[in-house]
Amino acid sequence: MLILGSVLALAAAALHVVIFRLESLAWGGPQAQKVFGAQSPEEIAATRALAFNQGFYNLFLAVLAALGAVLVLAGGVTVGATLSLAGTGSMLAAATVLLLSSPEHRAAAVKQGGLPLLAVLATVLGLLLR
Repeated sequence: MLILGSVLALAAAALHVVIFRLESLAWGGPQAQKVFGAQSPEEIAATRALAFNQGFYNLFLAVLAALGAVLVLAGGVTVGATLSLAGTGSMLAAATVLLLSSPEHRAAAVKQGGLPLLAVLATVLGLLLR
């Protein structure tokens, strides 16, 4: 189960790197507009700094989850699981906040939180069965 949890954490990290790219590097571009909804040039300009910052939050969570997963796979279970759970748990918490605070973004919250939820469950179960 720890291997499965690590693979899921790596997948969640990859998704959050994609989100980072959309928010921090491609904000206002066609792909970001498709994913996050069309915005006027004024709205893009007004939200660019916020999206840039939020994208880096996603990147940092991805690094945390990925580093933890790699450490678990390399045999450093205690430190690796701690880092992986910190990263995927934070991703799951952020998705939960989005789910509860923004009904129009429920589908995005489920997409954002699905892999982290599975990673947390598999990692915790793996630790309990160890």
